[in-house]
Amino acid sequence: MSVPTRPAGAARPPGMYDVARLAGVSHMTVSRVLNDHGSVSAETRRKVRAAIDELGYRRNVAARTLVTRRSSTIGIITSGSMLYGPSSTMIAVERSARDAGYYVSLASLASIQPSAVAEAISYFVDQGVDGIAVIAPEAGVAHMAEPFISAVPVVLIAAGAEPAAGVQITAIDQEQGARQATRHLIDLGHTVIGHVAGPEPWFDASARLRGWRRELAAAGLSPGPVITGDWTPESGVRAARTLLERGLPSALFVANDLMALGVLRVLHEAGVAVPEQISVVGFDDMPGASHFAPGLTTIRQDVEGLGAQCIGMLLDAFDGHPTDRPPVPARLIVRDSTAPPR
Repeated sequence: MSVPTRPAGAARPPGMYDVARLAGVSHMTVSRVLNDHGSVSAETRRKVRAAIDELGYRRNVAARTLVTRRSSTIGIITSGSMLYGPSSTMIAVERSARDAGYYVSLASLASIQPSAVAEAISYFVDQGVDGIAVIAPEAGVAHMAEPFISAVPVVLIAAGAEPAAGVQITAIDQEQGARQATRHLIDLGHTVIGHVAGPEPWFDASARLRGWRRELAAAGLSPGPVITGDWTPESGVRAARTLLERGLPSALFVANDLMALGVLRVLHEAGVAVPEQISVVGFDDMPGASHFAPGLTTIRQDVEGLGAQCIGMLLDAFDGHPTDRPPVPARLIVRDSTAPPR
């Protein structure tokens, strides 16, 4: 059996030793530059980068994987939701992975069911990823990673979930954010505070509902009316119409900004002035929330911080030192949709 040979005259791709020779450094120095090692001077780093550009060098990832037993790839599993929270979280995790020198492989599932998530994790394990981040907004996925925890580190992004042993959790503190929103309304003097909740299967919706109830209880107040939506502006429209029929509270905490947008539209069409007749608080601080009419008081989610924490936990696990970290705090952003009751 003949072994294929390189055609005569065909130039071989430039290698690390070629870069080292052109830059006048050792191949170990080139390796340190490629891996962002801090011990290389700025001038040497500049020479190496210039040589890489001149030669058109590209590192052989397959060979590097054989040597290091790492693929420099992280798998991300997401529901494929285009809603602000899951989509912005996915982007933040990808950006943080890239900043840490990792590529990502994405599995966007039509629905996050335990069997589908397990299949995606199995695929990623077979592909040799170094770790997996699961963006799990819905309940029912807590134990999906159990068969694979010995193969690769798994971080689950899910507020309030209790996963299998060995699976780490990170999340934005949804309950704390909801309590901030509710406390803001209480501090303004509102005593009848309603809630437009997100759908029950979602971890975030349950945590925000729980935070609203607990902050009211801490203030000695009874919960106002609760209506469940589905995160869309249309469900906010339906909720506001229902509240108009039943009687409006003096303030309303809405579980996300999109539903709040629907609420504000219906109140405007009904001639109900915000915040003069009812105060409204949202959650997310999605792009454009400051341009709602009026500008929406809301809870800002630090998705960049969440992405960085997720990747940081994976990196710690890669080094054999997995760490638990507290939830990423949310922050109240006060605008024109809230005021003291009149």
